[in-house]
Amino acid sequence: MASLRTRLAVLLPLAGMLLAAAPVEAASANTKKGAQIYCYMRTNGNDHEVSFKASYALIKRQSSGVFKTSPEHAAVMITETVVAEPETYPDCGRYLGDLFGGKASKRSSSATKASVTTDSSTNAEASTDWDADDRYSY
Repeated sequence: MASLRTRLAVLLPLAGMLLAAAPVEAASANTKKGAQIYCYMRTNGNDHEVSFKASYALIKRQSSGVFKTSPEHAAVMITETVVAEPETYPDCGRYLGDLFGGKASKRSSSATKASVTTDSSTNAEASTDWDADDRYSY
């Protein structure tokens, strides 16, 4: 009969793999819910900021891991879900670029135009790069 040490050496890694696989399934469900919220809000006329805050809040609060999901990772998770199931999110593909700094929302683009016209001392390149580094600083 195998010794206790041999049994533990075989069973502990297997138990660890089983326990590690459970949060992945839960994270997948949370990601689907986050993608549903983001796509539903965007197709109903909401801008990126509001839609992403709502979907990120759900992904962040319902994750079962020890570490908090970063906004950048949440954007990647939403993108992966939409790309993997395009028939589930038929009109959402056109909004995915906004998750990674694509076109600016209506509100932020009008604010950029106002800053260009009111502040002539700054160059146009700096004023059009409105939040490239701080897009997900919630």
